[in-house]
Amino acid sequence: MPSWLADKRIAVTGGAGFLGRRVVARLEALGCKNVFIVRRDDYDLVHLAAVEQLYREARPDVVIHLAAVVGGIGANRDNPGRFFYENLMMGAQLIEGARLHEVEKFVQVGTVCSYPKFTPVPFQEDDLWNGYPEETNAPYGVAKKALLVQLQAYREQYGLNGIYLLPVNLYGPGDQFDPAVSHVIPALIKKCVDATRRGERVIEVWGTGEPTREFLYVDDAAEGIVMAAERYDGREPVNLGSGKEISIRDLVHLIARETSFTGDIVWDRTKPDGQPRRALDTSRAAEAFGFRARTDFVEGLRQTVTWYRENPLSR
Repeated sequence: MPSWLADKRIAVTGGAGFLGRRVVARLEALGCKNVFIVRRDDYDLVHLAAVEQLYREARPDVVIHLAAVVGGIGANRDNPGRFFYENLMMGAQLIEGARLHEVEKFVQVGTVCSYPKFTPVPFQEDDLWNGYPEETNAPYGVAKKALLVQLQAYREQYGLNGIYLLPVNLYGPGDQFDPAVSHVIPALIKKCVDATRRGERVIEVWGTGEPTREFLYVDDAAEGIVMAAERYDGREPVNLGSGKEISIRDLVHLIARETSFTGDIVWDRTKPDGQPRRALDTSRAAEAFGFRARTDFVEGLRQTVTWYRENPLSR
């Protein structure tokens, strides 16, 4: 059956980015012919004038807000004020603009960093407010969580159909491998591949290796976001994940194996671990709009390693 999205004008913020390119491709595969890719060079959404310009020029029926200022533990620790302010302002102004311009649907992509530091595993959406996020990424997580409050308030007062998704850590080909901003998987792939290429016998990894994480292949995440845009109209937030948890220590050894790094791994315990555990309950997404992750984790890692090796500019 044709998607109701096919005839809509759809603005995708961050549509040229790591996740955004996949979301745009999924929309086009559905038959959507009016997809407006919002790039920061054209619209700096931190500023209200740029948000107003976007709504005037794109005239969207649907907005999928993916754009974010984000990074790993180090980037969050070094930029707490910037990450809070820019993520909050982008989202808050876009949502207000959606109200003023009578947008049919607003899709807000949040972050697993919004969950409390000691959320029981697996994370359930109803636990989102039962504590404060892990300190190193709390400003980013709180800014994103505030947008859930705004969407629910606007739904109640103005009837804005806004939905809120909580994807877990993403990975895949085309990820950001710059150590200044990269997340754990691309950072570890870079360390292992580069060390092997240079003949180095030691890599250093932050923390103790004890925390756990869950990862979602970027193409699966894009599929989930588009499925939610197409089929979900609820006020409650929805997790997007794979439902599988792995320790950082096991992850490092797995990536070392897949990159053929056979040297020593040294753990820098003076560096932060981040949140102790992350693993999502993904049942709401399955029940609400039929989303289940499909990509095997090891296969996804292999594709990511291959992409990094074949794209020298990423290094």
